Amino acid sequence: MAKQFDSIDAAHRTFIADQHLFFVATADETGRVNLSPKGGDALRVLSPTRLVWRNLTGSGNETAGHLARVNRMTLMWCSFEKRPLILRAYGHARTVHPRDNGWAELDGHFPPHIGARQVYDMTVDLVQTSCGYQVPFMSFEGERGTLDKWTDDRGPDGISTYWKERNRETIDGLPTGILPE
Repeated sequence: MAKQFDSIDAAHRTFIADQHLFFVATADETGRVNLSPKGGDALRVLSPTRLVWRNLTGSGNETAGHLARVNRMTLMWCSFEKRPLILRAYGHARTVHPRDNGWAELDGHFPPHIGARQVYDMTVDLVQTSCGYQVPFMSFEGERGTLDKWTDDRGPDGISTYWKERNRETIDGLPTGILPE
């Protein structure tokens, strides 16, 4: 049975830290719902009601576009290796870009990465756990190096060009705020 909590407790925090993957869901008022997998060293729980996760440059930029219009986000973790459990954190988030006040502090929670394009600062207002009985067992083999190689090959100028060409709008045409207007 699902259980609900007002905040992230110590057991939740341990469970989150043990997972190699989490999922992010956002949507605007009428467009497509976006659900993205995130891995690597990308998330920090800062308090029982606050977490931050860093978004690296990728093919889309839906989360930023959605949050500019509708300020809500859901994160989900599920256990593939141990006891069956799904944990969701519901809340509101603000998008912080490299040009914004607070970027250095928030990005400083993570190792340096030239592809860092946003940090999402999320206030959690509900945590829910559920059984996860139907989630399959899978083993973790390691992180992929593909994104690191891709960003290193492009360098800062190539990343900036990519943002201009591919990350300025969502698939529904919403502005993402990746570059100043």
